[in-house]
Amino acid sequence: MKEKTKPTIYTIKLKGRLSREWSEWLEAMTIEYEGENETIVKGDILDQSALFGLLKKIRDLGLPLISINQISNKPNQERK
Repeated sequence: MKEKTKPTIYTIKLKGRLSREWSEWLEAMTIEYEGENETIVKGDILDQSALFGLLKKIRDLGLPLISINQISNKPNQERK
Protein backbone atom coordinates (compact mmCIF):
# COMPACT_ATOMS: atom_id res chain seq x y z
CA MET A 1 0.00 0.00 0.00
CA LYS A 2 1.37 3.39 -1.01
CA GLU A 3 1.85 5.88 1.85
CA LYS A 4 -0.01 9.20 1.45
CA THR A 5 2.27 12.18 0.92
CA LYS A 6 1.95 14.89 3.58
CA PRO A 7 2.17 18.53 2.50
CA THR A 8 5.22 20.56 3.39
CA ILE A 9 5.01 24.21 4.45
CA TYR A 10 7.15 26.58 2.39
CA THR A 11 7.80 30.31 2.46
CA ILE A 12 8.80 31.98 -0.79
CA LYS A 13 10.18 35.52 -0.57
CA LEU A 14 9.82 37.81 -3.59
CA LYS A 15 11.15 41.27 -4.38
CA GLY A 16 8.24 43.61 -4.98
CA ARG A 17 4.61 43.82 -3.89
CA LEU A 18 2.09 41.21 -4.94
CA SER A 19 -1.56 41.92 -4.16
CA ARG A 20 -3.30 39.46 -1.84
CA GLU A 21 -5.83 38.98 -4.63
CA TRP A 22 -3.29 36.66 -6.32
CA SER A 23 -3.63 34.12 -3.49
CA GLU A 24 -6.25 32.00 -5.28
CA TRP A 25 -4.22 31.85 -8.50
CA LEU A 26 -1.18 30.80 -6.45
CA GLU A 27 -2.86 27.64 -5.15
CA ALA A 28 -4.53 29.44 -2.18
CA MET A 29 -1.17 30.36 -0.66
CA THR A 30 -1.09 33.08 2.00
CA ILE A 31 0.39 36.41 0.88
CA GLU A 32 2.11 38.58 3.49
CA TYR A 33 4.47 41.53 3.34
CA GLU A 34 7.91 42.14 4.79
CA GLY A 35 9.35 45.61 4.71
CA GLU A 36 8.23 48.01 2.03
CA ASN A 37 9.14 46.01 -1.05
CA GLU A 38 9.04 42.27 -0.29
CA THR A 39 6.23 39.74 -0.50
CA ILE A 40 6.09 36.42 1.35
CA VAL A 41 4.06 33.61 -0.23
CA LYS A 42 3.44 30.89 2.34
CA GLY A 43 1.50 27.64 2.55
CA ASP A 44 1.27 23.90 2.13
CA ILE A 45 2.79 22.31 -0.96
CA LEU A 46 2.07 18.64 -1.60
CA ASP A 47 5.25 17.61 -3.43
CA GLN A 48 8.14 18.75 -5.63
CA SER A 49 5.95 18.80 -8.73
CA ALA A 50 3.50 21.21 -7.04
CA LEU A 51 6.43 23.36 -5.84
CA PHE A 52 7.84 23.66 -9.37
CA GLY A 53 4.37 24.46 -10.73
CA LEU A 54 3.99 27.26 -8.17
CA LEU A 55 7.47 28.59 -8.99
CA LYS A 56 6.53 28.70 -12.70
CA LYS A 57 3.49 30.83 -11.85
CA ILE A 58 5.66 33.14 -9.74
CA ARG A 59 8.16 33.41 -12.60
CA ASP A 60 5.33 34.42 -14.93
CA LEU A 61 4.46 37.32 -12.59
CA GLY A 62 7.92 38.79 -13.19
CA LEU A 63 8.83 39.31 -9.52
CA PRO A 64 12.43 38.41 -8.64
CA LEU A 65 12.82 35.42 -6.33
CA ILE A 66 14.76 36.15 -3.12
CA SER A 67 14.48 32.84 -1.26
CA ILE A 68 12.58 29.59 -0.78
CA ASN A 69 12.49 27.97 2.67
CA GLN A 70 11.00 24.71 3.82
CA ILE A 71 9.39 25.39 7.20
CA SER A 72 7.72 22.13 8.18
CA ASN A 73 6.34 18.91 6.80
CA LYS A 74 3.12 19.32 8.80
CA PRO A 75 0.14 20.97 7.09
CA ASN A 76 -1.12 24.32 8.47
CA GLN A 77 -4.17 22.82 10.13
CA GLU A 78 -2.02 20.41 12.20
CA ARG A 79 0.34 23.07 13.61
CA LYS A 80 -0.18 24.27 17.16
